[in-house]
Amino acid sequence: DILVVNKPSGILSEDSQKREKGIIAFLHNEKRNEIHLLHRLDREVGGVMVFAKNKKSASALSTDIANGKFYKSYLAVTDGIPESDEGVYKDLLFKDSKKNRSFVVNRMRKGVREASLEYVVLKKNEKKALVRILLHTGRTHQIRVQFSSRKTPLTGDARYGSKVRDCNIALYSHKIVFYHPRTKEKVEFISNPTFDNYP
Repeated sequence: DILVVNKPSGILSEDSQKREKGIIAFLHNEKRNEIHLLHRLDREVGGVMVFAKNKKSASALSTDIANGKFYKSYLAVTDGIPESDEGVYKDLLFKDSKKNRSFVVNRMRKGVREASLEYVVLKKNEKKALVRILLHTGRTHQIRVQFSSRKTPLTGDARYGSKVRDCNIALYSHKIVFYHPRTKEKVEFISNPTFDNYP
C-alpha cells in the first residue's frame, strides 16, 4: 500500500521538465508507474518521504493530507537565533514560478497562499540554533522562506540569505506520521540527520 523512502539530498522528488530523473526513477520496481507521489522535498533536502503503491492508497492519503491528518516534522539549523524558543509562524507567501522563489508578502492577491508552521528550539549557541519544525501547510520553500524573512535563514541556504556557502541546506525531513490507508492504524517513520559537518 505504501512505500517509505529516505531521500538523499541532491535528488529531485519528481522528474523535471528538462528530463532529469526524480527519485521514483531510482526505485527498482518494474511497476514504477504505479508509484504515486504524495508530497515533495526540495532537491537540496533529504529525509523521509512516503509514496502510495496503488490508486486507492494515493486517494486516501491525499485526502488526509488535504484535511491536515498527515504530519511532517523537520529538523533545521538556522543562522542566527529565533526570537523565541518556540512559536508559530503565519505568513502570506507568493510563489514566483519564473524565478522558482517564494516571498513573504503583506496582502492577499492572485498567486498568494497562507503558510503556517510551528517550531521549537532544541539547542542553540551564540550564532546558530537547531530547531524542530511541524508544518501546518506545505508551500514551496515554505520553511526556508519563513525563517529567512525573520533574519534566521537556514544554514547553507544561499538562495534565501545564508552567508554559509560550504555545506548543503541544513534542513531534513525528520518524521512523518499518518494513518495507514488500509488498516487505518497510526504509523510513523523517523530518520535522523547528521548535522555534525555544519559550521
